[in-house]
Amino acid sequence: MFSHPKELIPKIDEIGYVIEEDIATVLFLMLKLEKPLLLEGSPGVGKTQIAYILSQLLGYDLVRLQCYEGLDVNNAIYEWNYQKQLLAIKIHEQSGKSARDKEAHIFGEEYLLKRPLLQAIDTDTRKILLIDEIDRADEEFEAFLLELLSDFQISIPELGTVKAKEKPLVVLTSNRTRELSDALKRRCLYHWVDFPSEEKEMRILKKHLPDIELSLSQQIAAYVKKMRQLKLDKSPGIAETIDWAKGIMLMKDLDDPLYVTLSCLLKSERDIQLVKQEIF
Repeated sequence: MFSHPKELIPKIDEIGYVIEEDIATVLFLMLKLEKPLLLEGSPGVGKTQIAYILSQLLGYDLVRLQCYEGLDVNNAIYEWNYQKQLLAIKIHEQSGKSARDKEAHIFGEEYLLKRPLLQAIDTDTRKILLIDEIDRADEEFEAFLLELLSDFQISIPELGTVKAKEKPLVVLTSNRTRELSDALKRRCLYHWVDFPSEEKEMRILKKHLPDIELSLSQQIAAYVKKMRQLKLDKSPGIAETIDWAKGIMLMKDLDDPLYVTLSCLLKSERDIQLVKQEIF
């Protein structure tokens, strides 16, 4: 499909994502080695978007597992449709079947509710599997992932082992709120996604807002860089920068559109006041 990382850059650019050679290289390796990719970085740098870009680039459906504290096998892999099982038990009460036959019937695939991890491997078509914010899940949940990331198979006690017919391309993201296990990291390629440089942020603004003036994009990128150096509760991400630019362009007839639209960029009163004090 691709013979060199640089071939990915114009293709992804056409989709609307500004990509540089370092990310293109790790995506190329991911495709060629068919290994999961772990992306770490601050919130808002575009880690999740990379999985969606891969989905568009390759034409594969994306399956997303959003991680959170307390995530367990029932929500991530599978659970049984208990209501449907109870109804089947009622129907077969007078069937004369043995208890073993009845049990085998209600634990068939038609009673299985597939959650994202199982959806991604129990399919005839290749998928992109996004395991988003894995650092928010409990450490115990990582153990559930090891078999999947190593052998692309899942064990279901009542049915046996489900092995992937088509191995999914797996992207994991982490905001690094906790350290991930060595066992998980060993199974993945790794890339740290940083906030964009001023030049890249200007290119991103131009991609999303073709009519933005060069001087305005330069001003926005410079201000955002300064803000990210402050100790804010939440440093502005790329999406917030784009929202701010849209707000400024809507308010361009006001005396100070950058100042009055800070609510598009910053997400707490403390951050707004700190930026007004330190930068404006």
